[in-house]
Amino acid sequence: MPEVKVENIVASTSFAEKLDLDMISQSLEETEYEPEQFPGLVYRLKNPKTATLLFRSGKANCTGAKNIEDVRKTIDIISEKLKKLGVDVYKDLGIVIQNIVAISDLGGELNLNEVAMGLGLENIEYEPEQFPGLVYRIKEPKVAMLLFGSGKIVCTGARKVSDVSVAVDKLSKELSSLGLIRKK
Repeated sequence: MPEVKVENIVASTSFAEKLDLDMISQSLEETEYEPEQFPGLVYRLKNPKTATLLFRSGKANCTGAKNIEDVRKTIDIISEKLKKLGVDVYKDLGIVIQNIVAISDLGGELNLNEVAMGLGLENIEYEPEQFPGLVYRIKEPKVAMLLFGSGKIVCTGARKVSDVSVAVDKLSKELSSLGLIRKK
């Protein structure tokens, strides 16, 4: 089974009923807030290395984490900082994973024209003049895979790390059974 490496997790939560982004940006150094450019405040952490967008509605989106623990840690750190500023932070911060981006390597090269034919054109987007990769959409688990001639894959759209592993394993077995992975 090919190894899967998570590169980015996008998660959302709600910190409070509303947030005063002006006050937060003036009180916390790690923030960037330019409301004329973008309505959200960007809160960057060095450890874990993440960026969280905070909105006036109290909602937030965390990006950049490479595992679920770092998402939780980021949310906890921001929650504590907001509490210290007097924000009435919700007690139970539900975290919803929106998207997981991961990479893998099939360990062999692919002829993307043959792959497009072998996997069936109804689930494929492949325009080599536009983009050097092939997009393969899987229904179960619901993910999109970018396949490259080098055998490298980018998987996106998963909401659980286990779904990425299942999808990559499924793809690897399907391509192998069709004889479409040329060992390097």
